[in-house]
Amino acid sequence: MKSNNEAFRDYLQLEKKYSAHTINAYLNDVFFFETFNKDNFEQENIEEANYSQIRSWIVSLVDQDISNVSVNRKMSSLKAFYKFLLKTKQIEVSPMLKHKALKTPKIVQIPFSEKELTDLMHQFENPSGFEEVRNKLIVDLFYTTGMRRAELIHLMKYNVDLSSNVVKVLGKRNKERIIPVLPIIVDQLNLYLKERASVEKIVDEDYFFISSKGLKLSESFVYRLINSYFSNVSEKVKKSPHVLRHTFATHLLNNGADLNSVKELLGHSSLASTQVYTHNSLAELKKVYTNAHPRNK
Repeated sequence: MKSNNEAFRDYLQLEKKYSAHTINAYLNDVFFFETFNKDNFEQENIEEANYSQIRSWIVSLVDQDISNVSVNRKMSSLKAFYKFLLKTKQIEVSPMLKHKALKTPKIVQIPFSEKELTDLMHQFENPSGFEEVRNKLIVDLFYTTGMRRAELIHLMKYNVDLSSNVVKVLGKRNKERIIPVLPIIVDQLNLYLKERASVEKIVDEDYFFISSKGLKLSESFVYRLINSYFSNVSEKVKKSPHVLRHTFATHLLNNGADLNSVKELLGHSSLASTQVYTHNSLAELKKVYTNAHPRNK
């Protein structure tokens, strides 16, 4: 018979379809709460824990200068664990029922400007060779599709449909979505495939993007690539693939795209996630309004 931890892992993987990284984080959080409980309450099974014990753990974490964001993530892990216990009828009421997340400051992501993107693309006007062609395509694909870093890294050759001008990506919780691709990007995709064919030995054949050694790209490589190129045109503190995703959404909204369409393109499950990106479009809207309304002249 499986232990609760093993069964919980299966629940996260098979039912919730979380990534391996998220699953490990959740299991670690549950393990640390178990350890805290044994040390402070001499209780072996956290299935029997009450909210006052959880609250004691929260106080302990805060006392260790662990950020509210990190504490909230640990509480999400516990909430998922007790939800699993409810589903398997091991408990009748979750001790997390009345828990409220700690307050966290809102972090506003500052997107790249259209000028910064234009300046960067001037550097790529005539890419030559496999690596330059690939790097230009990576930047442009992030900016024109809004895909996540993991989605780009795990993009498969057979999911790039050049006849229909679409790519299929595997998003969070293994949700597939189809993203349209601009004609100018289709030309770049074709050019990249020609250059890719010149790579001497391809190990990870099924992956669309590969290194010069024929291997699947790593997350750190893609992060460094974006950071490096944007360091030449932007003084923003954060220069990452996620900022490009934010830029994609913001520029679409600034140019009149509706929120629901942007939500579908980003692969969000709810509008609440997409509304984060309305911050900058609202600023743009105010600017247009102020400049255009007769009463302001």
